Amino acid sequence: MALPLSQEVIMADCVSISITIGGRVGAEAFGALVEIINSERLSIEWEGPTFHAGHRIVGEPLSLYAHNVPWGRAESLEALCVEQGLPFVRWSGGYPGEWSAERVIFRGSGEADSYMCDENDRIMIDQHVVKERGSIEAILTYFEEADFEIPPLVVDGDPEPALPHKGEEDADHA
Repeated sequence: MALPLSQEVIMADCVSISITIGGRVGAEAFGALVEIINSERLSIEWEGPTFHAGHRIVGEPLSLYAHNVPWGRAESLEALCVEQGLPFVRWSGGYPGEWSAERVIFRGSGEADSYMCDENDRIMIDQHVVKERGSIEAILTYFEEADFEIPPLVVDGDPEPALPHKGEEDADHA
């Protein structure tokens, strides 16, 4: 006997994801971010404890992980990041017969870009993209665009990062 439509259980295709978030956010918006991170059941490590604000490392981007995420998207979190202008990179594993692994990059404004990748988050390219790009230089640019570095997640009130002492910056380039 079939259940009435209102009682049907919908099973989602679930995969693992990781997402790294950066940018500057106000304290109130960070509180909303923490709530959404918890509702999405993300942690700072695979199969780790429930996230709390104290897990964030000041001066670093926030990296989060989860297994069994419906459709490989943290939709509420990604929507808040877009709304707040917070750059993010999300990797999600592929689901056999349905979709390939992908890396989604939101650079803090505009539209998010999606890149095909493998299960180890290495960017892949197919014949369509090769033809669309048209040259080796354009293909290499595609790979560079996919290698977007997320800035630290800064919450209003964080201490400012220390500036290097005179001579330290020269030592870094020696």
